[in-house]
Amino acid sequence: MRGALAIMVLSLAACSAKPAARSPAAIAADAAAAAPSDARLARLYDGSCRACHALPESGAPLTHDRRAWDQRWAQGEATLLEHTISGYNGMPAGGQCFACTAEDHRALIAFMAGRGE
Repeated sequence: MRGALAIMVLSLAACSAKPAARSPAAIAADAAAAAPSDARLARLYDGSCRACHALPESGAPLTHDRRAWDQRWAQGEATLLEHTISGYNGMPAGGQCFACTAEDHRALIAFMAGRGE
């Protein structure tokens, strides 16, 4: 009985442990390899978003870098969509995705932020 209790306590402790921080190189490699599973979104991402969101030197938050996206995500979808459509800081209006609808932008933002697809 004590052995089972010890195993259960250790298992629960492991669940609450924070994951190790990822290295900048690992984050950049993940961003470079990332692509939406939806073929249409993947084409839009490759044609527009990837140019900045997969290159660390661009200064844009890298795709799937939760640490970089968390503070942005906390601003809410409406704010992120407005920044995307209107442009924000170094990001050009629409992310230079001339074929993207507002729904495409929403899906691409969620994908890059690691919250969708």
